[in-house]
Amino acid sequence: MSGNLPSPNPLPRRNALGQMALGFGGLALNTLLAEQSQGAGPLRPQALFPARARRVIFLFMHGGPSHVDLFDHKPKLEEFNGKPLPFPERKVQFAKRGNLLKPPWPLRQVGNSGHWMSELWQHLPKVADELCMIHSLCETNVSHGGACMKMHTGDEALLRPSMGAWVNYGLGSDNNNLPGFVTICPTSLHGGSDNFGPAFLPAEFGGVPLGTPGYPNSPARDARFHYMTNERISRQKQSLQLELLRRIHERQSADDQAGALLEDRMKSFELAFRMQMAAPEATDLSGESEATRKLYGMDDARTENFARECIMARRLAERGVRFIQVSHAHSLKFNNEQWDQHSHLEKGHSLNVGQIDKPITGLILDLKARGLLEDTLVLWGGEFGRTPTTQQGNGPVGRDHHPDGFTMWMAGAGVKRGFRYGRTDEFGYHAIENRCTIHDLHATILHLLGIDHKRLTYRHNGRDFRLTDVYGEIASDILG
Repeated sequence: MSGNLPSPNPLPRRNALGQMALGFGGLALNTLLAEQSQGAGPLRPQALFPARARRVIFLFMHGGPSHVDLFDHKPKLEEFNGKPLPFPERKVQFAKRGNLLKPPWPLRQVGNSGHWMSELWQHLPKVADELCMIHSLCETNVSHGGACMKMHTGDEALLRPSMGAWVNYGLGSDNNNLPGFVTICPTSLHGGSDNFGPAFLPAEFGGVPLGTPGYPNSPARDARFHYMTNERISRQKQSLQLELLRRIHERQSADDQAGALLEDRMKSFELAFRMQMAAPEATDLSGESEATRKLYGMDDARTENFARECIMARRLAERGVRFIQVSHAHSLKFNNEQWDQHSHLEKGHSLNVGQIDKPITGLILDLKARGLLEDTLVLWGGEFGRTPTTQQGNGPVGRDHHPDGFTMWMAGAGVKRGFRYGRTDEFGYHAIENRCTIHDLHATILHLLGIDHKRLTYRHNGRDFRLTDVYGEIASDILG
C-alpha cells in the first residue's frame, strides 16, 4: 500500500466504507452507529480527584426483584398480613393492588453486620460483611420501559447516553484492544439497546454486546462478540484495507455530520481489528480451574448460565474493561419475564435467587482473592422493587411494580463494608430516610470513579447534558 493515492479520489468515503466493511466486519454496528453525534466540544474530564473505584460491574436484575422478600425486613407485614394498607396507594399504578402480604420465606440476620436476608439466599450470607445495602432507592417509573431507561440513562422518556457510555466517555478503557463498556447477554426488551447505547455521545463510547440481545437473551455459552472477523480475508489484507480507508478519510473534510459518522465507523472497524486477538482470549473460559468453576456454580445446571456471565465479567475486569453489565433476564421462559412476578411470586423468586446466589457470591469471593475487589465497584439491583401488597386477579399470589422505595446493594471499591444506608417505612412502601434517587445513585457511582458528576458534560443541540441532568447528590455516608 505504497505510492500516491489518485486524486481526485474516484471512490467516495461512503462507498468505500460500505464495500470494504464487508471485508473485515464492523463491531456491533447496529449499536455503535445507532445515533449520530452532534456535539460541539465535549468536556471529558477523566478522573478529577483520587478514584476509589477503577471499574464497575453492574449485576442487573431485569424485572424488579422484591426488596421486602429478599433484603428489607418488615415485621409489620407479618402483623398485618392480609389486611389493607393503612394509607393511600400511589395514584399511578401499573396494576390493581390488593392487601398486604408477608414474605413467603423468613428473613434472618447474617454476618457480623447483621444484614437481613431471605432464607432463599444460601450463599450470599458468606459475603454479607462486604455489602453496603441501600434501602432507600426511589423515583423510577412505574413501568418497566421507563424505569429501565431511568436506571440506565437517567431519563425515563428521552433518549440519553447510558451510564456505562458516560463512564466510558469520561475515563475510557484500560485496554486499547477491548471496548471500554461491555454488556453481557443483554435483553432486547424495555428499551433494548438504548439502555446501553451512546445516544448523542460519539458512538465509540456505547456498550458492545457480548452475546446477541434478544428475548429470551442468548445463553452465556453462546455469547460472542459479533461482526469482529471475516475468515475469508487475512489480517494482513484487513490491515491494508484499514490503512486505505484512513488515508481516504483524512484527505476529505470530516467536520460535518456525515464526516463524524464516518469517523465513528472507522473507529469501530479499527477496534474490531484490534479485538481479533484479545477478545477470544478474554472470553475463553476453558483455562479456568475446576475450583473456580465450582466456586461460581458452573458445575450445576441451575447456576451454570449466570456463572458463565459472572466469570466473563471478572475476566473482562482483569483486562481493563471499564464498565461491565451482567444481565439476569429472560434466560428461562417462566411467567413471561424474570423477576417480574405479578403472580407465582414464591415459585418465580425461588428460581431467580437459585440461579444467581452462588455465581454472585463466587464473583465477590473471587474478586477479593485476586485483589480486584479493592478497585472494582459491584452494583446489584433491578429497575424497581415490588409492592408490599399483592396484585389482584392474576392467579397465584404476586406483587406489582414498586418504584417508591426499594433496595440495591454495592460491594467493593470505596463503599463501607457491612453498612446499611437509608430506610423505608414500616411496610416497605415509601423511602423515608436518606432517600436515594437514581440521579443520586449515578452521582455517587461517578464520584467513586473519581468524576465530578456536574462536570462530566457533553454539548448537544445547544445545551450541556450530563448523566445526572440538573440533579444528583452524592450519598457521602456510604463512602468508606
